[in-house]
Order: sequence, then C-alpha cells, then structure tokens
Amino acid sequence: MQVQINTDHNIEGREAMAAQVTGVVVDVLERFSDRITRVEVHLGDENGPKHGQNEKRCMLEARLKGRQPIAVTRHAMTIEQAVHGAAHDLIRVIEKTLGRAAH
Repeated sequence: MQVQINTDHNIEGREAMAAQVTGVVVDVLERFSDRITRVEVHLGDENGPKHGQNEKRCMLEARLKGRQPIAVTRHAMTIEQAVHGAAHDLIRVIEKTLGRAAH
C-alpha cells in the first residue's frame, strides 16, 4: 500500500507531519493492505492563520484493487485528530463496500 501526502500552503512541518500521518494511515488500514493499492491524504487548514473550530481538514482517498476510489473527509481541531477520524471513517466505508461485494 502506497501512501501519498498532499498539504496546502498553510500546513507547517510537512516532512515530520508526513511521516507521522503515513504511520497512522498504515497502522489503521493494515488489515486491508492487500486490497488497497494507494491512499492519497490531503491535509488542509481551512482558515489559514486565523483560528477557529474544526478548521483542520483531512481527506483520505483509498484506491481499492478493481474498484472505484473511496473518499472520506474529516474536520477537527488538529491535523492529528482529523487524520485519526478520517482513517477510522475510511475503515467503516471500506468494510461496507467490501461487505456489499461479498453478498
């Protein structure tokens, strides 16, 4: 499973954050790693230098073998919270998608 990180210009510490985000995504999606070819992570700070509630955004797009991409988005107070939330949301959508295919 390949993980590709994309950030907007408002995200600081891109390299360190990329390593941390990659670790979270790989850990959470590990049980589906044989079915996922790539996960694209899009991180953003929607308010830039201004502060606000739930302004950090994480969009995850998973490419499943032989299927259309699946995408989820989560907003949170921090990038870390947004990434964890989006990863767990993605698990639920993948389970639902693969469960439907089994029936």
